[in-house]
Amino acid sequence: AGDKTSEPARVKLAYAGQKQDPAALLKPKLYVLAVGVAKYQDSSVEPLGLPGKDASDFAKAMLAQKGGIYGDVVVRSLIDGDATRDGIVEGLEWLEKQVTSRDIGMIFLAGHGYLDNAGAFWFLPVDASISKLRSRGINKEDIRSTLSRLAGKAVLFLDACHAAGVSADKTRGSVDINGVVNELAASENGVVVFGSSTGKELSIENAAWGNGAFTKAVIEGIAEGKADLLKNGVITLSELDVYVAERVKVLTDGRQHPVMSKPGTIPDFSIAIQKR
Repeated sequence: AGDKTSEPARVKLAYAGQKQDPAALLKPKLYVLAVGVAKYQDSSVEPLGLPGKDASDFAKAMLAQKGGIYGDVVVRSLIDGDATRDGIVEGLEWLEKQVTSRDIGMIFLAGHGYLDNAGAFWFLPVDASISKLRSRGINKEDIRSTLSRLAGKAVLFLDACHAAGVSADKTRGSVDINGVVNELAASENGVVVFGSSTGKELSIENAAWGNGAFTKAVIEGIAEGKADLLKNGVITLSELDVYVAERVKVLTDGRQHPVMSKPGTIPDFSIAIQKR
């Protein structure tokens, strides 16, 4: 008998991509825009020491939350030279496009804030010009409109100031932050706002702490689980608020009192778990 040859079998292979944990697909995603500016191109703006590190450390703390209550954590960090006006505007647009109705969007801003003659609040990018705020600053309205349009939950951490001090503790202060916080957290915006200080208090940073007082407390509360006041492994907005307020008061000898403002329409919700 002659040799028998068989038709080659056709096997269809499909690349399934990286395997994803099915449970992760059911969890919300966290998107973070972290901005920190310490040194400015405009020499008339007093340099600060730690906002860049504050933003980086906050981003790191939130990235570590992946796999907890978040199926994924995606961070865009803009530190010092990268925190240009264009870069921040693009970051705000990115956040708005990414966050779906089941996700959480967070903005962390550390650096100088400024109140203009009309009382409007501006966050100063690295390329800001005090004399050209409209074209070289980030207005409160830019921040508000982005956060209010997010399809999911929106949280803002704001550690900003008007003028740096001259003491050993550098200060980010003298903007009356209450009005800014309350406007951003108005019920029609649906934004939860953590502000670094109350009224015109100074927002203090100290190299010995490694961060500004506010950011240090936030990171301790989340990354070290110290804000898990109920000891149930979950950290809610209200727990973080209580921990940060008490910790900052101790760190600054009562000179700084952070504030959290949440619209009554938004229930308390978990933003982190205590990592074991």
